Amino acid sequence: MPGTSLKLSENCEKSMTGNPTISVQDVSVRYGENLVLDRIQFDVNPHEIVSIVGPNGSGKTTLIHTILGLIEPFHGTVRVFEKSPQSARSRGQIGFLPQAIGTDLQFPVSAFDVVALAVSSHKRMFRPLSQNDRARVLEALQKVQMEKSAQLHFGSLSGGEKQRVLIARALAVHPKLLILDEPSTGLDIVAQESFYKLLQYLRDEEGLTILFVSHDIGAVSGVVDRIACLNRKIHFHGKPSDCIPSEALEAVFGKDVQFVYHDRHCHTCGEDS
Repeated sequence: MPGTSLKLSENCEKSMTGNPTISVQDVSVRYGENLVLDRIQFDVNPHEIVSIVGPNGSGKTTLIHTILGLIEPFHGTVRVFEKSPQSARSRGQIGFLPQAIGTDLQFPVSAFDVVALAVSSHKRMFRPLSQNDRARVLEALQKVQMEKSAQLHFGSLSGGEKQRVLIARALAVHPKLLILDEPSTGLDIVAQESFYKLLQYLRDEEGLTILFVSHDIGAVSGVVDRIACLNRKIHFHGKPSDCIPSEALEAVFGKDVQFVYHDRHCHTCGEDS
């Protein structure tokens, strides 16, 4: 992967113009009598990396599934590329990596085969890949630096390598928006850092808009353009360098939370700590 360009200011300028890639307007979701999401409102702008952070059970995956159109809110609206989420998905505009899917896959398939599943999903069963299809698979693997591992057994790869292959599978349909649910779960610190650099590369060099879920607010603070702190409600939505109010952190994570900032631009936070 080429060195990640520092295009953050340029991306911020882009995000201030045009319509948002994702628009969540006053969305509420219930499971029976349980109110899981309460009046959620936030946008994700083009060419941004945004992370939804919160503890287990805070509604993060529910919000992702609502944005994907897999869950219908009882109140409010979701628009993706100014269309319904279902329409955006059917047009191949969204690449989605579910939480932990395929990480224990032990079937005798290669990394190439895993990515090829996305390319061949529109084909009739048992119909071989065309030369163009195979080129798309290799192109997707190249974007995540896994082309040299294309023929390796998927189950033999490390956790970080598996995540890269699964992202390649999402990229193989040429999406404009990449949505990931807890993508760094199970990765060690080194693999996490490499993974987050990959996300920045995909934003800067491939022009993707990226939304991902995390429970580790400290780890993502130096990676993302904006953070949405969620615990049934959005308690903060902004740049990590804006310094998240202690009241918002307490509402999301509880009174005993200790937040270590990884954003070198946040001088005020460093003074307060």
